[in-house]
Amino acid sequence: SVSRLLATLADGGFVEHVADTGRYRLGLRLVDLGNAVLARLDLREIARPHLRALVAATGETATLSAPGDPDAITVDFVQSASSVQSVARVGRPSVAHATAAGKVGLTFGEATLPDGPLEPFTWRTIVDRRALAREVERVREQGWAGAGGEREQELNAVAAPVYGSRGELAAVLGVQGPASRFDAKAMARALEPLLARAEAVSDALGWR
Repeated sequence: SVSRLLATLADGGFVEHVADTGRYRLGLRLVDLGNAVLARLDLREIARPHLRALVAATGETATLSAPGDPDAITVDFVQSASSVQSVARVGRPSVAHATAAGKVGLTFGEATLPDGPLEPFTWRTIVDRRALAREVERVREQGWAGAGGEREQELNAVAAPVYGSRGELAAVLGVQGPASRFDAKAMARALEPLLARAEAVSDALGWR
C-alpha cells in the first residue's frame, strides 16, 4: 500500500524517487503549491483595503474570490454595516453558472462546466447551455458579470476580474446585497467603484 501511494505521489510530482539510495524526497510540486498559497495570502493583504473601500462606496458586502474549477471560492470579504446583510463566508463556492463571481471565473479563467444538466437554484438560474454561452460572451464584452436572484432568490451581485502579472485571472472582486436594496439601479451604481478597485488590485499585482 505504501509503495502504491508513493508511486501516485511521484507521478504527481509531490515526491521524487532517489535512485542511488532508493529513498524518496519531497518533490517540486510542493514548492508550486506553497508558492500558490503564499500568493493567495499576499492577494488578501493587497485586496482588503479595496474591499473596505467598496463597502464604503456601495453600502453592501464586498467579496474576494479565488478562481476554481468550476466554482470560484470566497477567500475574504468585508461585511456591510447594514442591519440586513447578504451571507458571505470564507470557503463558500460561487457556483459557476449561477453567481456573478462564478461567471467571471467561467469567462476569464480556466473553469469548465461538467457534463450533464445545470442545477436550477431558482427560477432565474440559467440552465440552458446555449443561453449560458450567450451570457458568457456578454460578460466577456462588458468586462464584468451580474447575477440577479440566480443562486438565491433574494441575492443580487456584480463581480469583476482581477488580473495577475501575466494577465491571468488571479481573483474575482464582487459586491453583493439583498435584492430589496441592491436592485438594478444600485448594481449599476456599484459598477464604477467595483471596476476601479478591481483595476487597482490588478495594478498592485503587476498587471500591465
